[in-house]
Amino acid sequence: MIDAGAAIVDITPPPGMVMAGFAARSDTARGFHDRLTARAVVIGDTAVVVADVIGIDAAMSLRIRERCALSAERVVVSALHTHGGPASMAGRLGGAADPAYLERLEDACVAAIDKAACERRPAMLSAGYGSDPDIARNRRHSGGIVDRSLPVLHLTDMQGATIAVLVSYACHPVVLGADNLLWTADYPHFTREALERAFPGSVAVFMTGCVGDANTGHSAHASISLAANPERTFAAAERIGEKIAAAALAAPARQIAGGVSVHNGAVTLGFERRETEPLPVLASRWEGEAVTADPARRSLLLYWADWARRVGPLAADGLTTRVTVFEWGGVLLVALPGEIFAETALAIRAAAGDAPVFTIAFADDNPGYIPPASEYAFGGYEVDEAHRYYGMPMSFAAGSAETLCEKATTLIREGSATNS
Repeated sequence: MIDAGAAIVDITPPPGMVMAGFAARSDTARGFHDRLTARAVVIGDTAVVVADVIGIDAAMSLRIRERCALSAERVVVSALHTHGGPASMAGRLGGAADPAYLERLEDACVAAIDKAACERRPAMLSAGYGSDPDIARNRRHSGGIVDRSLPVLHLTDMQGATIAVLVSYACHPVVLGADNLLWTADYPHFTREALERAFPGSVAVFMTGCVGDANTGHSAHASISLAANPERTFAAAERIGEKIAAAALAAPARQIAGGVSVHNGAVTLGFERRETEPLPVLASRWEGEAVTADPARRSLLLYWADWARRVGPLAADGLTTRVTVFEWGGVLLVALPGEIFAETALAIRAAAGDAPVFTIAFADDNPGYIPPASEYAFGGYEVDEAHRYYGMPMSFAAGSAETLCEKATTLIREGSATNS
């Protein structure tokens, strides 16, 4: 038996706050479609908390881990990466984050972990994979690879009541476009809602997979628009979310047994300059183009110009970040920072063998896109441009994703050796 508990804390911001996720969107939120939450699950002496925001930076993640009731090394702080949430990282992904809200977000994540820890009771774990819901599409290459895995973990108490259901899927929570001005967890809201209807009294935790090159089929540049799109509506998000939930509910699950183990590792990722012209020249060009651009494009260009004058010239010596592997009785959780591509996730899954694996992104930091080396020849938003919106001076250097993958596979092997 492993003790387990789960909890939910509301983090819905008030109307009028800056939204994050689209450089084209300048209006503030008008209200909410669904309540934003921080959802925590504690299994043994480990915890994962997922907040309905676009990202949580390394500094806040560290504070949450150090403030909560569990050991910091045994906690993962993750973000859902909804593009319908508030600015949640200072200097990254949109307008200025509200300091009072950042404090509330941090407190809520701590409270969710602590509440889940207090709710622990003996539990049985069962896990498996759902069938591919066929939602995700590679947004960079037509017919390109995606991670089709749908891992599911059930935590059930001794009376047969479901404590929590954990699900992960690798598709960007960006069904809603830049025209949306309502707080929302996007399609994962509907997935969680359907799971909690199926298991009354439970907590559904959706953990976003490696979605750096995956969404429902539109390109990243298609989001540089404020026009309504009939394929990017709450009705579409509901259809997608419920399809994923149906696949998760139909997943065959086998009971698992064993202990809990944790392996952490740090890696340092380098940067490289992708811009080929001097930054002042680019800033002037973008400012000039913005004069006659449509409003959405103008917002993006002015954001880039400001980046080129203030952030781009800064030194970039490298970023040290964290990789964590939990083993819960044979189920693996591999937690990676930033926006990771399917190629990396699939390599990690292959290294894990037959074990059910949750390979999640946006964990303990969200510093931007970390593409595999194979993608650099294709350039594009994720490789050449996104670092500007993330407030980073340069793109991550080719080989960074491979460094993360190598660390994750090393930690998986260490766990296997420890438990053998």
